[in-house]
Amino acid sequence: MREDVDGAGLLPDLGVLDGPGFRAAALHPDVRDFYEHTSRWRMEVWTQWTAAFQPGGELVSRFFGRRVQQLALPMRPLDVAHGMDSRVAVISDDSGRQRAAGWIRSLRSTGEYVYSGCYASRVLPGADRPSVHVTFPLEAGNVQVFLRPTALPDGSLQLDSPPGPFGSDGAYVLVTDDRRAHASRAPVHERFRVYVDGEGVLRTDHELRMWSATAVRLHYKLTRVS
Repeated sequence: MREDVDGAGLLPDLGVLDGPGFRAAALHPDVRDFYEHTSRWRMEVWTQWTAAFQPGGELVSRFFGRRVQQLALPMRPLDVAHGMDSRVAVISDDSGRQRAAGWIRSLRSTGEYVYSGCYASRVLPGADRPSVHVTFPLEAGNVQVFLRPTALPDGSLQLDSPPGPFGSDGAYVLVTDDRRAHASRAPVHERFRVYVDGEGVLRTDHELRMWSATAVRLHYKLTRVS
């Protein structure tokens, strides 16, 4: 694992996601550059919780997320007023080819970790094209999210972890116990839309739902580091 790779990205080439219904070449160049050279972009973040889910989110963040330094979602707008810092660590094979990338994000104001995820592309059994595969390590297992990419007509990228049967795109919890692994599908669904606005600014809208109800929305403003 190396953190000294200049211009490291979550995926070395978004073309690895190409398949029926998706072509990376249809994306706006800045959208593609963000994923291929993530370390060259700075993040500003805004967050808004739905009132019904905020108490539960606060408990998860306080008693779990901060303790394991993982999935500690910001609870209030001022928590992210100074933005997020991010680091990208490239995981390569013996030939030097990037196999995955670790993306570590922390609050700039406090240094507290928010996410630590491993990003790669994977083809699910029976799928017609690859998905973005994100793994979040936990104490006794991990959360794995498979996001289906869509190139929208305006050049933006949409990533979805929708409801569906076991084995399709979505979120899964894997727990290990006495050398046994137990996997189940989680009722957590996400949608990311990465786009360039009318003023040429790269932005991301992120919606996280529990079952069909929206729990939290996040908005990212992304600027290229000079």
